[in-house]
Amino acid sequence: MSKGVITITDAEFETEVLTADLPVLVYFWASWCGPCQLMSPLINFAATTYSDRLKVVKMEVDPNPLTVKKYQVEGVPALRLVKGEQLLISTEGVISKDKLMSILDTHLNNN
Repeated sequence: MSKGVITITDAEFETEVLTADLPVLVYFWASWCGPCQLMSPLINFAATTYSDRLKVVKMEVDPNPLTVKKYQVEGVPALRLVKGEQLLISTEGVISKDKLMSILDTHLNNN
């Protein structure tokens, strides 16, 4: 099981996210986004800490418009927690480590 964040594209989304065995935290980011730089260590923390229950992927918004549109990403950083075809949670903007842990603990303990 991967303990790191996997970078994906629109073409890989179905394979890496929709058909994944575990719930997937999708991190939408942009290279020009200052707040995204604040979120990156938190995303890495989630990938390491929850690796037994969660897959974490990141997707740059500009080169991947199909997934951005499908998941209605209007600002970055943005997170989508997906299990199969089901969207479990959606956030936009910087969130705290406590908030992320609360979201993940709530949704991953119910699986």
